[in-house]
Amino acid sequence: MKVAVDSSAFVKRYIEEVGSDKLAEILPNASELGLYIILVPEVTSGLNRRLREHLVDNRNYNEIKTQLLDDISDATILQITPGVVSLSVKLLEKNVLRAMDSLHIACALEWKADLFITSDKRQLDAAINSGLQCEFIGY
Repeated sequence: MKVAVDSSAFVKRYIEEVGSDKLAEILPNASELGLYIILVPEVTSGLNRRLREHLVDNRNYNEIKTQLLDDISDATILQITPGVVSLSVKLLEKNVLRAMDSLHIACALEWKADLFITSDKRQLDAAINSGLQCEFIGY
């Protein structure tokens, strides 16, 4: 099963939140893991925010960053292509979405993901409207 995971959901692999357990159940069943090219900077940004807010310390931050980079070594990195840009524009015109969220969905569509995982409700609605099979692991 080809599984595409957006940043809001993938961070739950490293930070215990609502939905972390569900993500841990799904990922081992993926034959392929697809991650949008900007996922690492997005997750790193979130981790740095937690570091500034003293929700993680430097040691935890470095451990998580190392694990993240190790985890993505076997993933398919989904690129921004002209087709993805076109799909993204259509998604933005038909849904209430942020640009980055539309790109996650567009990459999953172009890659023909069997399952799209998110913890963002608006992104979930747009992904379902676009025909993706989805799993919501949010709040």
